[in-house]
Amino acid sequence: MILFNDFKKEYLNLKIVIDSAIKEVLESGQYILGEKVERFEKEFADYLGAKYCFGVGSGLEALEIALMALGVKRGDEVITTAHSAVATALAIKAVGAKPVFVDIDEYYHLDSDKIEEKITPQTKAILPVHLYGQPSAIKKIKEIAQKHHLYLVEDSAQGHGAKYDGQKVGTFGEFGCFSFYPTKNLGALGDGGAIVTNREDLYEKCKMIRNYGFNSRLDEIQASILSSKLKYLDQFNQKRNKHAELYFKLLKNLKEIKLPKTRENVDHIYHLFVIEAEKRDELMEFLKESEIATLVHYPTPIHRQDYFPEFNNLKFPVLDSKIDNILSLPIHPFLSNEDIIYISQKIIEFYGN
Repeated sequence: MILFNDFKKEYLNLKIVIDSAIKEVLESGQYILGEKVERFEKEFADYLGAKYCFGVGSGLEALEIALMALGVKRGDEVITTAHSAVATALAIKAVGAKPVFVDIDEYYHLDSDKIEEKITPQTKAILPVHLYGQPSAIKKIKEIAQKHHLYLVEDSAQGHGAKYDGQKVGTFGEFGCFSFYPTKNLGALGDGGAIVTNREDLYEKCKMIRNYGFNSRLDEIQASILSSKLKYLDQFNQKRNKHAELYFKLLKNLKEIKLPKTRENVDHIYHLFVIEAEKRDELMEFLKESEIATLVHYPTPIHRQDYFPEFNNLKFPVLDSKIDNILSLPIHPFLSNEDIIYISQKIIEFYGN
């Protein structure tokens, strides 16, 4: 069986360093906001090229705390994408603000050409998502934010190590928000998240919210594990890129699917490898019968979900044209070339080529 994520294989590959990291914490007797958290915060900030980082309980809480620190509140609007994990919009609603959704571009990101038409006097921030491991049009979005005196908060939950013009995502705006959910390129063995910023005033404000207003903390065990795994992040991202190259080579002539497009001047870290496939659901079932796990990210756009009934009637032509065809293929770093070849051969077989 080819798993979509193989956590057991990942653990066995890193068993010595992970076991050592856990043992070190257990023997220290310090489990919350100790030296292991501080060490990881510094290491992750240095890795990204940011001044400050602080660990929190999850990616969702990272976004919520960031918005709170910026003073986003009831009556404010935050422009974002309808194509993301629902946490992106949940954070906006959690602080009482209104998410304002924008259609996607050909890279599945918030369409930067359609942002300004959504800006109103109530707009307080723009919240783009570096979806699937590829940077959004973040430089243009930053220019729009600066032009209209808006805050920029990056949802970088899927962007650990991705770059735009050589600069790592999460460092362009007031805040970059990360998730360390186990499926992420840098994943903990449980929940975890982080916020990065280059502004000391915002860093101090967020620390106060974390400790007293929200109780959202990254624990010592997860921080120690993340420090150990951070050393391997670039290596594992390179493996994901090699898998992507092989998919492109093997599937490029298949007319029934569309392979993902890559922006110019970016380093894509392929958190997900998403194709658009004719007869998507039938292909998923065929691959399942061939013991290949696939997923859809995300089957229901945020604006169509029951939790957001006020947005259910919105229409987004680009997103609506893609949502029934998108399919995520396995691309984690513990796959072999033979796995990628087998998956590709089965896709080709399904379409009778």
